[in-house]
Amino acid sequence: MTSVASASVLGIPEDEFTPRVRDAIMTLMHEVDRLHREVEHARGKLEDMARTADQDMLLPILNRRAFVREITRFTAFAERYGTPSSLIYFDFDDFKSVNDAHGHPAGDAVLRHFSDLIASRIRESDILARLGGDEFGVILSHVTAEKAARKGTSLTKALRDNPPVWEGRTIHLTFSFGVYELRAGENPDVAMKQADQAMYTQKRSGR
Repeated sequence: MTSVASASVLGIPEDEFTPRVRDAIMTLMHEVDRLHREVEHARGKLEDMARTADQDMLLPILNRRAFVREITRFTAFAERYGTPSSLIYFDFDDFKSVNDAHGHPAGDAVLRHFSDLIASRIRESDILARLGGDEFGVILSHVTAEKAARKGTSLTKALRDNPPVWEGRTIHLTFSFGVYELRAGENPDVAMKQADQAMYTQKRSGR
C-alpha cells in the first residue's frame, strides 16, 4: 500500500518500483535531508556571526557599525512614513580619570553599569549602542528633537544620581549629550556628526 502511494507520488509506474529503485530513492531522500540539516546549521552559524559582528566587544549592546545601520533604517522610515526619530549622543566627562585612578577593570565596570542603566530607561523600540570608548548613542523612535532633549536630560540625571561603586568606593561622573532629529534619507555619518557637535557644544558650555 505504501509503495503504491509512494510510486504514485513520485510518478514512477508501479511495476518499475522495484526494491532497488526504492532503496535508491530512500538513499536520495536521506541525502536531501542531510543537506537540509547542513544548510540550517550553516544558516544558524551565519546568524550567530552577524549578531557577534553587531555587538560591542565589552557590552551586551550594539556597536558603532550596527548603530550606523540602524540610523539608515530610521531615516528610511522618516522618508517613507514621515515618522520622527531622534539621536542622542552621550559622552562621559573626563572618563580617563576613572582608568587612571582605579584601573581599567574599574573603567569597564563603570561602562557596564551605565549601559545597563540607560537600557533600563528606554523602550524596546529604541536603540542603544556604544559608539567607542566612553561614548554611547541612543535612537528614540517616534520622538522629536525637543522630546529627545528632555529625555537626554532625564537620562543624564539618572546617570548622575546612580553612580557605580567599585571596591567600596563610589565613582562620581558627569555627562554631556547632544541631540539631533533624524531627517528623511539623511546620510548616517552626517547625523552622527551633528549629534556629536551638539554634544561638544554642551560639554564646552560646562552644563
